[in-house]
Amino acid sequence: MGHGLVVLLLAAFPLMGSPGPATLSTAAIGSAYGARRGVPYLGGIIAGTATVLVLIATGMTGLILTQPALVNAITVLAIGYILYLAYRIATAPVMSKAGAADKAPSFTSGYVLAVANPKAFAAIGAVYSGSVLVPGDVVLDAAIKLAALTGVIIAVNSAWLVFGSALSSVLSDPAKGRIANVAFALLLVGSVVLAVL
Repeated sequence: MGHGLVVLLLAAFPLMGSPGPATLSTAAIGSAYGARRGVPYLGGIIAGTATVLVLIATGMTGLILTQPALVNAITVLAIGYILYLAYRIATAPVMSKAGAADKAPSFTSGYVLAVANPKAFAAIGAVYSGSVLVPGDVVLDAAIKLAALTGVIIAVNSAWLVFGSALSSVLSDPAKGRIANVAFALLLVGSVVLAVL
């Protein structure tokens, strides 16, 4: 099992930690609002991505995918929400005393984006189904994968928040900060386009 777990983690970190709607939005929140104010959003991203993991582990995503109308409705709602969040990021005040009063996106915002994130379903589905850690014991296999992948979810998204926050101190100049916020918003929109195509 040790070797299988290492292989699972080696696959999980690059797939789940690569730029996508959740990771880029978390970095953008860190850049626009700072790490401390981004923690509730990060919590939502972690909880929502863990929900996706549980949906995949229990086979619920298979049931959802058999309903094309439901898949289309969820996709449209997800794209609309992610575009709204991109707008909030692009128009967020640059980190400064003046911008400190602006309310950062909440836990719920992070949760909704994570559950609506098409990249999460693809990346987690590929990693989860790509290995069997405990042959002959489906429950133990699932429990170990859930624990390991939850750890990856926490680590990669926390790293993106810290990365974005580190940029905020460099980008405190209003012009540079605005460029960074708009760039993160455009990257977020681009990651959605790539995930949906």
